[in-house]
Amino acid sequence: MPTGLSRIEQLVNTYPDRKLQTLMHLVNKESLKEVHERQKTGKASGVDKVTKAVYAEKLDANLEELISRMKTFSYRPQPVRRTYIEKEGKKELRPLGIPSYEDKLVQGAMAEVLTEIYEPKFYDFSYGFREGRSCHDAIKHLNKILNRNVNWVVDADIKGFFDNVDHEWMMKFLAHNIADKNFLRYVKRFLKSGIMEEGKYKETDSGVPQGGNISPILANVYLHYVLDMWFDKRIKKNSTGIAEMVRYADDIIFCFQYEEEAKAFYEQLTERLAKFGLELSEEKSKLIKFGRNAGKEAGKFDFLGFTVITGKTRGGNYTPKFKTSEKKLKAKRAKIKRWIKESIHLPIGDFIKKANLRLRGHYNYYGITHNYAKLKGFYEYVKWQIKRGLKRRSQKDKTTWEKLEKLLEYFPLAKPRIKVSLW
Repeated sequence: MPTGLSRIEQLVNTYPDRKLQTLMHLVNKESLKEVHERQKTGKASGVDKVTKAVYAEKLDANLEELISRMKTFSYRPQPVRRTYIEKEGKKELRPLGIPSYEDKLVQGAMAEVLTEIYEPKFYDFSYGFREGRSCHDAIKHLNKILNRNVNWVVDADIKGFFDNVDHEWMMKFLAHNIADKNFLRYVKRFLKSGIMEEGKYKETDSGVPQGGNISPILANVYLHYVLDMWFDKRIKKNSTGIAEMVRYADDIIFCFQYEEEAKAFYEQLTERLAKFGLELSEEKSKLIKFGRNAGKEAGKFDFLGFTVITGKTRGGNYTPKFKTSEKKLKAKRAKIKRWIKESIHLPIGDFIKKANLRLRGHYNYYGITHNYAKLKGFYEYVKWQIKRGLKRRSQKDKTTWEKLEKLLEYFPLAKPRIKVSLW
């Protein structure tokens, strides 16, 4: 007889419209312990200053005490500690939220329950934060759509999505499928837990918990109801031509065959988002002519770190092409340049080994069909920075391109390779 999460999966698949009654019992010592074991060691702590190692010293007692507080509702999530990290290639900083350790555990266990409930309900065109669905899968899906008779693209950028999720709507969406009031109560407590920044507490009247394990699934649930269902049941159903979408978290592309339907949708999209407390970024969102019939008027747009343009195959046929975006390329160059400057003092063999790890990581993501030239450019940039670094290492060093090439014969630098085929 199925138990736990497998029982939820069975109920959702058998009775997709039935509300689930009892869920909170699944956040138990066993599930919390499993989440604890998955936590990485050495991670920064939240406002509680508790690390995995510290919590593990009295793990069983800590978990039992936590469960006891949860049963009496005396457990309350602590504010998320906000810190800031550098954005790649930019001077501005990006906010990062660090929950307290127990909150990480409870959120992790609750996120697993929510995933079992909603995974069967999510659409195939939704990819972000879903197991077995990568960025490359989303790109392949978009590539297939763009190879159809698509003539117009709506590049939709939701302004500050994760900070502007409306809490009331979020709870209404969850209540469509969940009848366990205790489970919903704890979700709401996480939404309202607040932020601690430089010793000052800030309330969170909107948005999902920064850095929390529960944030990705809540974000997907919100956009499932706000956009995915609406697009599938209203927009696509009422369109006379092609109408498709691909979404990776809040990175969303809509594709249309007919101009009038694309323009009408753009207006409806603005109204739809406004209803749920969201808005499009006017600077980043746009309606673009695209596809095999676009000709010289063809535009371009960004998706998951790539700039998508209209192009041709070697045989002269139309094909969309995904190129590393200039914004991302600039950031990657700045990051590797900084690393080379900091690490060039290492023994050359160790240095090249570490450099190759970074290069292969770059190729693994950006090495897709039609993007070889961008990979080669990045490779040449790294070689150039290495040459500069070696010359800086010693005033007497006179590294020429010829000497560098000979050096790289003994310590080869990873060459660019296409790793992912879009076909």
